[in-house]
Amino acid sequence: MTALPPRQWRPDRSVAEPAWPVPSLGVALARGAVNRCPACGQTKLFCGFLTVEPECRACGAPLGAVRADDAPPYFTIFIVLHVVVLLMLATERSYAPPEWVSAAIFLPLAVLLTLLLIRPVKGATVGLMLKLGMMKPNGE
Repeated sequence: MTALPPRQWRPDRSVAEPAWPVPSLGVALARGAVNRCPACGQTKLFCGFLTVEPECRACGAPLGAVRADDAPPYFTIFIVLHVVVLLMLATERSYAPPEWVSAAIFLPLAVLLTLLLIRPVKGATVGLMLKLGMMKPNGE
C-alpha cells in the first residue's frame, strides 16, 4: 500500500455577490445619511423615526437585517459632545457667563443636535454595514 501525501486544507475564499446593487463606500454612506436606500438610493430607509425598513422595495436589499443598534448613538454622542464642549470652552473663556446661562444655552443645544444628527448617523451606519456585508444571520 502506498502512502498518500498529506493534503492541506484550504478555505473557500470566494465571496458570493449579493442580489442587490453594491455602490461604493462614499455613495452608500451619503445615501444612508439622506434617508435613502444605501444600495439603490430609490426608496426611503426609515419607516419610523429610527426604525429601518425591513427590505428595500426597489432593489430588495435586506435593510432590516443590518444591526445598527449601538454604533449610531455612540457616534452621535461623540460628535455632539465635541461640538458642545468646544463651544462651552470658547464661551467660558470669552465671556465667563453664569452657570445657569451656560446650562440654559448648552443643554438644549446638546438635545437639539442629538435629535438632528441621530437619523443621518444611523443611515450612514446602515449604509456602511450594508456595504461591508455586516448583516445578522438568517436564523435571528
